[in-house]
Amino acid sequence: MPSQDERLLATAIYVTSFFTTIVGPLIIWLLKRNESSFIDEHGKEYFNFVISYGVYVLISGILTIVLIGFVTMWIAGILAFIFTIVAAVKAYEGKEYKIPLVFRIIR
Repeated sequence: MPSQDERLLATAIYVTSFFTTIVGPLIIWLLKRNESSFIDEHGKEYFNFVISYGVYVLISGILTIVLIGFVTMWIAGILAFIFTIVAAVKAYEGKEYKIPLVFRIIR
């Protein structure tokens, strides 16, 4: 079981993403990834999530030409919001969480 500090910092990766999508989570992850495998795993999962959902939004932007992109962009945004909250709760509980529909690029 990860310590309370590890759980709070892993949770902070997700919570700070609502205010600074890249900078806040990146600072936490880079400073603490060598000290805690738990924080490292959540940091990798978060950045894989950002990359994956960025690709989904880019594809949705292209699909706005045929009008379906407006719908898929909303769906991607809602899913990103929900999965970020779920991941933050799981991190606080001390559990590892694999966000659905994510490409595992960073290992």
